[in-house]
Amino acid sequence: MKFSVLLSIYHKEKPDYFDRCMRSIWEEQSVQPDEIVLVQDGPLTESLYHVIEKWKKVLHRSLVVIKLKENAGLGKALNIGLKQCRYDLVARMDTDDISLPDRFETQLKMFETNNIDICSAWVGEFHDNESEIVSYRKVPQNHNEIIHFAKKRNPINHPAVMYKKSKVLEAGGYKTMTGFEDYYLWARMILSGARFYNIQKPLVNMQTGESQLQRRRGISYAKDEIRFQRRLVMLKFITYREFLSNISLRFIARTVPSSITKFIYSYLRR
Repeated sequence: MKFSVLLSIYHKEKPDYFDRCMRSIWEEQSVQPDEIVLVQDGPLTESLYHVIEKWKKVLHRSLVVIKLKENAGLGKALNIGLKQCRYDLVARMDTDDISLPDRFETQLKMFETNNIDICSAWVGEFHDNESEIVSYRKVPQNHNEIIHFAKKRNPINHPAVMYKKSKVLEAGGYKTMTGFEDYYLWARMILSGARFYNIQKPLVNMQTGESQLQRRRGISYAKDEIRFQRRLVMLKFITYREFLSNISLRFIARTVPSSITKFIYSYLRR
């Protein structure tokens, strides 16, 4: 089965992280992608341009670079890139994440042997050393479990997902929903009848730390989350009672001291 890898990069990405990401996609995989679509979301740094040129020489036509004049944001950038992907199967990851060597092979086998439209997996988290995993983002395995889980929490690890382009577009693609573009897409795909599956082992490692935690805290983020939960009610994805339960728990988590937030996240990821 042929497939694309979809990436979006912007000026704040670290060149070393991006280069490590590319090595994990191409040099270390048991099955290599048929194309890599990279969206340059606005002007980049000279160091990032240098890394891109390096990989152009390695990949030739297998690397498709799409240049946006201005930063459009992740959701819009991914929509643009998705439309340029030649194959229906598309693997997503972020440009600072690391795909494990059997990632694509494992996911392709799932699509070959199961009636599914979207397949993700667990994600390992590390601070500075990728060989020292500090926690795992675990998600439920089967379709019905995923639907139930999605009523309260994001059921798919976006950096490890592989999906059918046709099913994503059928659900309307990525739409503006600050901080929750991926979760919003999964909800709409569930409502449109897409079949979900999560592999019960890590296929991607991602760097995490204090900065990531801080981005998910504060009144502004809490307001974005309330806005998103309201949209789920409008879609009839969750009930009003579920909305009240979700926002009451999340508002506390977003506004309490960071030490307590860390404890909540570590507890949820056990």
